[in-house]
Amino acid sequence: MSEVYGVRRDRLRDQCAATGSAGALVSRPANVRYLAGGAPPGAVLLLGPGEDHLLCPRTPTGDPAYGRLDEQLRLTVLPTSAGDPAVAAGELARTVGVESLAVEEHHLTVARHRAVGSVAPRLRLADLGLAVEHQRLVKDEEEIACLRIAAEITDQALGELLESILVGRTERHLALELERRLVDHGADGPAFPTSVATGPNSGCGGHRPTDRRVEEGDFLAVCVGANYRGYLCEIGRTFVIGTTPADWQIELYDIVFTAQRAARESLSPGAAYRDVDHAARQILDSAGHGEGLPPLTGHGVGLEIDEEPQLAPAAMGKLDACVPVTVEPGVHLPGRGGVRIDDTLVVRQVADGGPELLTITTKELLAL
Repeated sequence: MSEVYGVRRDRLRDQCAATGSAGALVSRPANVRYLAGGAPPGAVLLLGPGEDHLLCPRTPTGDPAYGRLDEQLRLTVLPTSAGDPAVAAGELARTVGVESLAVEEHHLTVARHRAVGSVAPRLRLADLGLAVEHQRLVKDEEEIACLRIAAEITDQALGELLESILVGRTERHLALELERRLVDHGADGPAFPTSVATGPNSGCGGHRPTDRRVEEGDFLAVCVGANYRGYLCEIGRTFVIGTTPADWQIELYDIVFTAQRAARESLSPGAAYRDVDHAARQILDSAGHGEGLPPLTGHGVGLEIDEEPQLAPAAMGKLDACVPVTVEPGVHLPGRGGVRIDDTLVVRQVADGGPELLTITTKELLAL
């Protein structure tokens, strides 16, 4: 993989050179990991005209959760008295002859930005912008393989939970059990805080588990994902507990399922982000559920659980092949509950079979 990281850094270096910067300071952890193979806590990456330096506030522990560093990088562990690695990187850039340094202004605080400038008054600071995030947008096949494994782990954990007794257990307990099962199957941890929502809580996006117990006739909505080698996936499913679903539950589920399928089928290279959102939103709106819908239908995933692109009504841009995204429409009826169906997919050319579904747990409305 070291060659891959070197190619990524060279690509960024060329972008910086084209805009007049001889170096770049990368501080956002996901971007550091993308370019360096790992991101120990507090580390920053300095791309120079010669060597590339990873500056760390302490010696990396080798914890796999933070990745495996590219051996081609020059690792500098700063003394305790050195302070902020970003400031130390600015000073190092000056000593190696960099006159203009591109920094991630969207990540650095104003105070850190000023501190970097103060140690090297003659160093011109430019804005790197979202250059690394844009580079991360399209995944290579090794990244997609990590996402695929993360999805397999998530499907396994969810499938095992559904085979256990659920009535009487709390949302909080079920969420903790899911996260334990993720680790048991090889995940580095959960991709995000697991959401388990029952009864009137179901269908609420981002619901934090409570001590409410699962009851007969409840909707049970689960949103969970695994972290595998830094790559994150997401799956959301809704079930009915214990009995044959009520008519209103079947009707609501069918509407959300139809909307989710329409959005999934619209995923293709060249499709506008907003059109994918519209494919789901128009179905929910036509069914009378236009009020209170989530602000977006899906988003990119990778080293972060919420990356570009955003599949939203006003989003600008078009999909490329090999971009992983979620498709996650949902409807919540206050006081009754609701349905969310969420998959992680990779955009593929039609000739390659169309969108690749990574999360394969059944979307049938099961009575558990």
